Amino acid sequence: MSARDYRIKKDRENCNKHRSERCYPLLPDLSNRTYADHIEPLVIVAMNTGIRKGELLNLTWADVNFERDFVTVRAANAKSGKARHIPLNPKAKSALLNWKLDCETVRWVFEGENGQPLTEFKKAWVALLNAAKITDFRFHDLRHHFASKLVMADADLNTTRELLGHGSLDMTLRYAHLAPEHKAAAVNLI
Repeated sequence: MSARDYRIKKDRENCNKHRSERCYPLLPDLSNRTYADHIEPLVIVAMNTGIRKGELLNLTWADVNFERDFVTVRAANAKSGKARHIPLNPKAKSALLNWKLDCETVRWVFEGENGQPLTEFKKAWVALLNAAKITDFRFHDLRHHFASKLVMADADLNTTRELLGHGSLDMTLRYAHLAPEHKAAAVNLI
């Protein structure tokens, strides 16, 4: 994605050069920002927290606790209707800290038009996938990636369920096949 950010920043630089030559107002300079736009921090946070797209887009800066390294998904925004606290690993925390420095939003982490939360980013997402020549991949697959990585790293299924915000263990059990060594360890207890 850094190549994408580089291209966007270069395009903005060229655009502002063009605008300057014609005495048009300049667009905001992107050269000193970590991220050119919201896509990379969205992807990094989704991959490292498993937060659903709707939950992610409704995050406010008040929901992000940088001192204690967690994000709160409020009950009103959670699919299960229950609030949950999701720890931030170093990648997710760094992405959010850099994004906070880059953007000028006061309330919403990912702000759209008129000071409201961003509701969609399909055009940028599709462009990203096309540029990377990735097919048959949805934003929600980042959540599956998170869950799969947890289970393969030996996180127990109940912890995985809590982090994902699943109402029951049934939904989480679809990842159980990724940790067959747990069955072997259980048998070896006898």
